[in-house]
Order: sequence, then structure tokens, then C-alpha cells
Amino acid sequence: MKEKITSLLLLFCIASAALAMSNQPVETLSRPQTDSNGPTVILKCEKGGALVNSTPDFMYFVPLISPTLVSIEVSKDNKQKSGLISCDRKSDSTSFYVRGEFEMRGSGSYKNIFDPAGMIARNTDGLDQNEPLKNILGYIKFEGEGFGWIEITGKIENGKPVATEVKVHFNDKGGTSPVTVGLYSVKCVNGEYKYENHYNEIVARVDTLTFGPSVENPRMDISISSLYAETGGDANGLWGEIKATVANFFINPLEIDKLGNDTMLDFGCLLFKGAETFTFPIAKNLKTQD
Repeated sequence: MKEKITSLLLLFCIASAALAMSNQPVETLSRPQTDSNGPTVILKCEKGGALVNSTPDFMYFVPLISPTLVSIEVSKDNKQKSGLISCDRKSDSTSFYVRGEFEMRGSGSYKNIFDPAGMIARNTDGLDQNEPLKNILGYIKFEGEGFGWIEITGKIENGKPVATEVKVHFNDKGGTSPVTVGLYSVKCVNGEYKYENHYNEIVARVDTLTFGPSVENPRMDISISSLYAETGGDANGLWGEIKATVANFFINPLEIDKLGNDTMLDFGCLLFKGAETFTFPIAKNLKTQD
């Protein structure tokens, strides 16, 4: 019984820390942006055709929702493209619903890296003396290809659409999500927490991100499908899936930046209206490449 309780507590620690955003830095995107705007993406559906958006542009909401500094690393000769391939809309006089299917195609990776020093500083408050710092968010990564869909639900107020929830799924058509997050723990050495003393690097595969109504301090829900070791782990192993299933019961909603949350709601409304393009606002916590 003691061993079972210990295992559950370990899973709880993994889950609750799995997406704690923090102070981090980021490098450049594939397309230039102005001081006031981020990248513009094409929303016109291209089923079976060419996808014109780079994945770093299409997934720009990741640095946008971060309440801390974050840096971006795009693999050399990156060929990742993303875009909508279908979109269904339903509405009546009081509500609306949109389901937009998207595809991620091409080789390469797009990685959002969170500064270790900032992450560690953000999470050490409240720890007992010499207590290890568990499961710090190291990165969010998009690698390879896959299908997903975005769901928007909302209401009609004074003739205008107001999105109340946006869900982004990354595991459509029975495929495996190409989105992962990296986690690590840090030992306390001589009373200090430094990244050089990190250990227990693990990876969680992300299936769904959920954004809620516009509020002052919004939070994002997350669900995962697998947990495994950063090196030597089985990305699709049964034990990793079991751990993820248990962990999903304990994952707390992640605090995100209000501008990022509201941008996702705006994106949903424009998708309902049938807009063919969407321009992101500038991500204020994005650290550009020198």
C-alpha cells in the first residue's frame, strides 16, 4: 500500500508541474514581424493543397500566452508548414460553434525554450531547506507531422459573436500528437538551485490545450497522452500512457498571459466569421535573436 501511495504522489508531482509557465527567453520566427504586430497567418482552407503558413507562425500563440520570457529555436532547413484544411460552422440566434481541422506537414522541429534561471527562480518560493525542485518546464516542442482540430464555442451578443472557449487538439485522425513538453528537476547544492544540478528529465506528450472566457487572470487547461524519460524512454509505451492517464486527473490549469488568451478568443471569432487571414499581436515576452 505504501508503494502505491508513493507512486500516486509521484504522478501528482509530475502532473501538477507539467505546465507551470515561467520567466524565460526566445529566438526568431521564420517571418519578420513589425514592432506592433506578430506574424499574419492564412486561414483559407487548403485541403490536399499547399500549406503556406510556417508552423512557428501558425503556432505563435505559444510565446504569446507565456507570462514570462521565452525563446524559440527552429531547426535548420525547417520545412514545417501548417494550415486549415476544413472548417464547419453552426449557429443560431444565441450561440455558435466552429470546428476547424488543421494539418501540420513537413520535416523539422519548432521549440519554445524557457530560460532555466528564470524558471528556477520562479519556482523556489515555499520549498523546505534543501528540498529538490521538481518537474520544471524546460520547453514546448512541435516536431514532425500530424493532424489536429480547433473547436470554438461562443454566444451571440447584440448581433456579435463572443467566443467563450477554444480547444486546440493535436491528435486527430487517430494519430499521435507531435507536441511535447520537457520537464526536469533540480537538486539544492550548497543552499542554491542551479540548472547545472538538474536531473530526472522527462517528456509529456500534449493532446489538448483549452482556453476559457476572457478574465483578468486566465488559465489554460491541458491534457497529455504519455509520460516518458527524455533519454531512453518509450514515447508510445503502455506504461507511459498509464502514467499520463492518472496524471490528467491532477493537472492544474496553467496561468497564462491575458493578451494571449484573448487573442485565441479573437482568433475563434474571426474563424467563425470566415476571415481568410489573422494577424497575431506581438508577443511581449518573446526574446528575439541578437
